[in-house]
Amino acid sequence: CSACRWRGRCVVLVVPTAAVVAENVVAAVVSSQTLHIVAAMGISRDSRHKHYKTGGRSNASIKKRKYEMGRPATLCKLGAKRVRSVRCRGGNMKYRALRLDAGNYAWGSENVTKKVRILDVVYNASSNELVRTKTLLKNTIIQIDAQPFKQWYLKKFGVDLGKKKKGGDKKEEAAEEAEKMSRHVVFKQKARASKQKLDPAVEEQFQSGRLLACIASRPGQCGRCDGYILEGEELAFYKRKLERKKKA
Repeated sequence: CSACRWRGRCVVLVVPTAAVVAENVVAAVVSSQTLHIVAAMGISRDSRHKHYKTGGRSNASIKKRKYEMGRPATLCKLGAKRVRSVRCRGGNMKYRALRLDAGNYAWGSENVTKKVRILDVVYNASSNELVRTKTLLKNTIIQIDAQPFKQWYLKKFGVDLGKKKKGGDKKEEAAEEAEKMSRHVVFKQKARASKQKLDPAVEEQFQSGRLLACIASRPGQCGRCDGYILEGEELAFYKRKLERKKKA
């Protein structure tokens, strides 16, 4: 065969590679002495193969180059942390997150960030298939654990978010908490709480213990799944999207 120097004494196995475009093949050339793996037709980001606007084709004056190489999409899933490192051009490193279950999420209006668990994937503008398979991508809408933010809010403002308000019980609990803390801390919390205005849509989510958040990082590139809690008009927009999805 033309693939090697063994001239008819080899066996060529053509096997389509997984997660690569259909035209990719690997020719395994087996001889009596050695095993040769010849890779051909990888993912390429060149534009020489494209047609002109008029439909004509350009002559390929050069072959494929290493710097035009592409790699298969990672499609990070929700699960126990599993990250792989990839050596890139110039000796730089990329970190491929194959599975992730936690990340750093910012509560913008309160200027606080906490490491929290990712509980579920609820919306992706690209495809519902990515929601079904719980794929973590940039700008995916997810549900995160509200407990770390709840504890922080209680410590700073002395208000237990998500707790159902009952007249008598509330007074008793407030008295118990006041006994545990110094008067200085109690007055400081009350002063903060008096100036505090919390978005009702965000406060409502604390009752279920889950907050809607958006992924801002790229898990397949940096190996992290960080983002921010949805608030204001953005939260209202995605709530409408989720309601329509439930009705459909």
